[in-house]
Amino acid sequence: MTIDRTLASAVGVGAPGHALDVDEALSTRLRDLSLVEIDALLVGDRAQELVAAFADDVADALREARTRIAALRSQLGGADPLSVLDVTTRQRASDAGAAGVDRLRSRLAAQAEASRALARLTDLAAGLIPKLFEADRRR
Repeated sequence: MTIDRTLASAVGVGAPGHALDVDEALSTRLRDLSLVEIDALLVGDRAQELVAAFADDVADALREARTRIAALRSQLGGADPLSVLDVTTRQRASDAGAAGVDRLRSRLAAQAEASRALARLTDLAAGLIPKLFEADRRR
């Protein structure tokens, strides 16, 4: 059971709505870290310690983002929901075809949400990479 919870928190797999919470929390963490000015950490006796702690926190957040981005990419794989265009009009018009509408709509909606989360996390991670490099140079 603990492994399931750990996996759920690491890659956002879990109860409905859980992935959104994980993505939002991670996005907030990445945004907050990107707001830190490294020059402000360089004041005082503990400057090197603060910069090192910041660099470690940024690296940890980026590792978490990397894990989540990989999980989101896997959600985008699989069968193409729009392959329904390859079947005949008669097949789509049948009762069996009509039953698949909700499933296809859900799959497309899930892919759209994963794409938005993927774009948001990769954009935030890209903005944080220069901070990591700068902090590492100033350690």
